[in-house]
Amino acid sequence: MIRELFCVGLGGAVGSMARYALSTWMLGGQLLLGFPLGTFTVNAVGSLLIGFLLQTLSSSTWSWLLVVGLCGGFTTFSTFSADTVRLLRAGDFGPAAWYVVLSICVCLLFTALGMFIGSQTRA
Repeated sequence: MIRELFCVGLGGAVGSMARYALSTWMLGGQLLLGFPLGTFTVNAVGSLLIGFLLQTLSSSTWSWLLVVGLCGGFTTFSTFSADTVRLLRAGDFGPAAWYVVLSICVCLLFTALGMFIGSQTRA
């Protein structure tokens, strides 16, 4: 358990720093079709990376470090994408569709709700 936690923590730290560097320093403030290019790039690259790693890693230690830690720290959107593809590959088309629709709708709603609550509690 300690080994897994260390791997996840180390990978997560590196992933978070990479996300910050890419989305803020390299692409900060740039827009593509009106949305943040940095965040979009991080989500797209993270999704590509987690897909590649899931298909190529055979060691559980490397999976904890790179898939759960690095990709999780880099972007949780990659995990969402991987879960959706797993459902689709398993032929679970209904659950995959619901997962996508509910994840997007609920997360957007919760983000808006969290922002509203935060704005009401700000001094």
